[in-house]
Amino acid sequence: MEEFSMYSHLLDKTSKKVKQYAQQRFNEENFDITIDQWVILKNLVENNDQNQSQLALLTGKDNPTLTRILDLLVKKGLVERKSKEDDRRSFIIHLTDLGKEKQKEWAPKVTEIRKKAWENLTEQDYKDLTRILNTIYQSLS
Repeated sequence: MEEFSMYSHLLDKTSKKVKQYAQQRFNEENFDITIDQWVILKNLVENNDQNQSQLALLTGKDNPTLTRILDLLVKKGLVERKSKEDDRRSFIIHLTDLGKEKQKEWAPKVTEIRKKAWENLTEQDYKDLTRILNTIYQSLS
């Protein structure tokens, strides 16, 4: 049973290291966003005009965390909250033109940054890791 704890710790530690590395590179590139903000922008490019609950599911963020991230993205002019025509209490999260422009500008560099973590893996390593992580994720769903 001790080895499961070790693997969980290694998984957590690795995830944090990947995120720290990426955030450091975001800062060096002067992106003026966090990794979590990038995840929201990327998801909105793929699925624009989502309500907050849908976006929370897509990104794996809880509602309070997502609200804070969206508040910051709104201040930066990258996203906006639009009232739904049929329910003025409900909002749609919309990627602005500036948000689309910045996401398109940053995407190639983000891809390069993310590849760093995988550079010493073989194609088989990558397939095995993907399969294992998907199995763990499905076990907890």
